[in-house]
Amino acid sequence: MATNIGMMDSAYFVGRNEILTWINNRLQLNLSRVEEAASGAVQCQMMDMTYPGVVPMHKVNFDAKTEYDMIQNYKVLQDVFNKLKIEKHIEVNKLVKGRPLDNLEFLQWLKRYCDSINGGIMNENYNPVERRSKGGKERSSKGGQKISKSLQTNNMHNTGSGDTIGHHKTSGPRQGKTHGANSSQEVLALSKEITDLKLSVDLLEKERDFYFAKLRDIEILCQTPELENLPMAVGIKKILYAADAKESALAEAQEYLSQSMNDGENEAEDQED
Repeated sequence: MATNIGMMDSAYFVGRNEILTWINNRLQLNLSRVEEAASGAVQCQMMDMTYPGVVPMHKVNFDAKTEYDMIQNYKVLQDVFNKLKIEKHIEVNKLVKGRPLDNLEFLQWLKRYCDSINGGIMNENYNPVERRSKGGKERSSKGGQKISKSLQTNNMHNTGSGDTIGHHKTSGPRQGKTHGANSSQEVLALSKEITDLKLSVDLLEKERDFYFAKLRDIEILCQTPELENLPMAVGIKKILYAADAKESALAEAQEYLSQSMNDGENEAEDQED
């Protein structure tokens, strides 16, 4: 069952739209961007659909927003990979950052893997909504117990300090109108600020997607068999695949191109001699 799909596999030529359609159709979701799957929950459920009963869905958090919660989902996924002897390293630190390219590549690999099992035939008996809701109910139940205990503790504390509560009740009506007017103005100001921020985010996302699509086209072009070994294509890939902290990527690419040109000139001189 071990598998290890390489970077140059045809799976990595699958586009974002095809990946999103595959996820949404199988899991009855409505994702519009690949980075929405950065929490790892989608990947866990895809494996749950491919291997029913192997994934402990009650441990998968579809509401994960923080990196900590996302990492917990990827721990579940890694445990599943280990059980199935799937030799795939999950670069969790990159995926939880929500970068489109990293998440697209991992989802491309996942699609390639799932399609290789049973010929990619969809499990018609699998109910994705029900499987998600079961895990959600168990988490909500545990969370509800914690909230209930917290409320009980607060009630006991309030009962024990009745004089203080009575004092607040007495002083409340005198300042109610003033606080209400100030609160309304603050709410209006915050609402406007939120609207402006949403517009800014939408514009930034469109700009990001535009440049990401350009970079992806360049990457695919550099991976074509006719071009992938040319110095210029290799230099471009050095920049594309450089780690975030690697500021010398451009310098390295320029040095590589310069060295390749010098080697080419030397070969030409040798042939003339």
